[in-house]
Amino acid sequence: MNVLVRGKQFKVTETMKEYAQKRVGKLAKFSDDIADVSVVLSAERENQKVEVTAPLSGFILRGEEATPDIFTSIDLVVEKLERQIIKYRKRIDRKRSKAQREEALLAYEPEIDPALADEEEDDHVVRVKRFPARLMSVEEALMQMNLLSHAFYVFLDAETAKICVVYHRQDGDYGLLEPEY
Repeated sequence: MNVLVRGKQFKVTETMKEYAQKRVGKLAKFSDDIADVSVVLSAERENQKVEVTAPLSGFILRGEEATPDIFTSIDLVVEKLERQIIKYRKRIDRKRSKAQREEALLAYEPEIDPALADEEEDDHVVRVKRFPARLMSVEEALMQMNLLSHAFYVFLDAETAKICVVYHRQDGDYGLLEPEY
């Protein structure tokens, strides 16, 4: 496992780097699929913040903790990621095989309305983010959204092969946006 430790407007000492690599390296015992892990150390007011991002079997594990001590923050975020891996391991194991996903992806051919393609907007895009769209069930998408701590998640529905969005509602429930063609 490759653990990249960096500071965000924060000087990372060799001791901090070695400690983070040692503690985060223990995640390898849960899965051989974890290859590259990113650890970002930063300071916020009185707290030392640690953010860890690790890709795992098509999912992204993400955790962050902030305490007055950087080493405590590292310990807490590693414990959080271990709990996430254990919690979602059963769900990940029940996923469809890669071949079934690829087969459904090949069958998906989106139709683009030429009238919409030529339409110009007065607003401008300030950031473009590209990401791999993966076939998954709604439950998998909800799990991935919660792992990333995002308010919404875009995915390809495994049942319909359509692009869908799951999101947190203000009442605490979840919503699903499905396109109609």
